[in-house]
Amino acid sequence: MSKLRYAAIRGMFELLWASHLPGLIRRLSRSRGVIFTLHRVLPEPPADFSPNAILQVTPDFLEFTINRVRQLGLDIVDLDEAVRRIEAPERQRPFAVFTFDDAYRDNLRYALPVLRRTQCPFTLYVPTALVDGVGEVWWQALEDIIAQRDAIAVTYLGETDYLPTKTLAEKLEAYDDLYGRLRAMPEADRVALIRALAGQYGVDLDAHCRALIMDWSELKTFAGDQLCTIGAHTVHHYELAKLTPVEARNEIEQSVRIIKAQFGKAPIHLSYPIGSPVAAGEREFAIARDLGLRTAVTTRPGGIYGRHKDSLHALPRISLNGLFQARRYVDVFATGAIFSHMPG
Repeated sequence: MSKLRYAAIRGMFELLWASHLPGLIRRLSRSRGVIFTLHRVLPEPPADFSPNAILQVTPDFLEFTINRVRQLGLDIVDLDEAVRRIEAPERQRPFAVFTFDDAYRDNLRYALPVLRRTQCPFTLYVPTALVDGVGEVWWQALEDIIAQRDAIAVTYLGETDYLPTKTLAEKLEAYDDLYGRLRAMPEADRVALIRALAGQYGVDLDAHCRALIMDWSELKTFAGDQLCTIGAHTVHHYELAKLTPVEARNEIEQSVRIIKAQFGKAPIHLSYPIGSPVAAGEREFAIARDLGLRTAVTTRPGGIYGRHKDSLHALPRISLNGLFQARRYVDVFATGAIFSHMPG
């Protein structure tokens, strides 16, 4: 996301907060609730070059958000209760659901104590290959490679590009360029390129993954907690829309089977990796429905309405973005109707 777009969103948030419109919108809206997207929870501020800082919030901000949402009159519920309220004939008390993607290890150290202290139900979506320590947290690996070097060489399809990465501006430009390229590639090409790049610059991607993502023994702490709902997040965290129908189905189905084998219970809730319109669409929604999953969430922004009873496998979420951690913005985040007409 460009600096210009961030500035525009921040300006919009400031205007909305100062106008007190979120409260009025919540009172008038037919929105039944919101589902929040989170990833990492870390106490320390990010470095100057941290393009993935959008994925992290502080424990203090998480706790404030939980408490503030309740003050605003929303019930914090699990996904099963959210579905019940979505499907109810009449609108009930508005709800909020807290969801965490990717099973980052910092969720265990920093998020779980907050969630327990505030008695906040939540869902943790688990990508099974990453938990096995054999996947690629490629977006973070790319950041880490660029952060440590003054220039990098990238070879793809026989052509080599040399990118300067000495200054902060150069690092940000290189990251945006390469992230865009990697997102546009077929998944097999992306895996090959990031593994070649990591090997070239001495990064062990499996060790990198094990350092960032919980293992199965750590996840047992979550699976045994009554506040936690374990959900599926596929096997390899691939963008499903890039895969063949058989591959996409296997990514979901195998992740469900692996989680059941680990914890004795099959997950019935799914999060699509990346979750944007280009990463998951009608085909993926149909696969999730056909596999018998109860819900599946995207990252398309929006509140939850009664109409979503007919699209439980394409639920929108609102990201608690790490670059927008001002406490006054929580009133905006909690107002689903504000986000319901934003592009995905």
